[in-house]
Amino acid sequence: MRLNAEQIQQAIEQLEAQPIPKAHWLMPHLERRFGEHTYFIGKNGLHIVEPADGDAADSRRGVVVNLASWAGEISANLEPHDPETTALVIEIDAKD
Repeated sequence: MRLNAEQIQQAIEQLEAQPIPKAHWLMPHLERRFGEHTYFIGKNGLHIVEPADGDAADSRRGVVVNLASWAGEISANLEPHDPETTALVIEIDAKD
């Protein structure tokens, strides 16, 4: 799910993560592997937000999905894995 600017700000306020800018060199690789989403990177790894109720058009809540986790003691490398739905649900306003 791609988030608009307002939704990204709402997500930042609720997550301990920052969005990866659309122009970042890594975005084409992420989109090839995981699809078109707004990606967030934080202390728990790489995340996306998916509609909590399954309908992106009407969703006002999003569930955080972890796509990659930090590896090693110094958290220098991300290790991709199958998407893992977390228990974290955030409030987002779906209006453009």
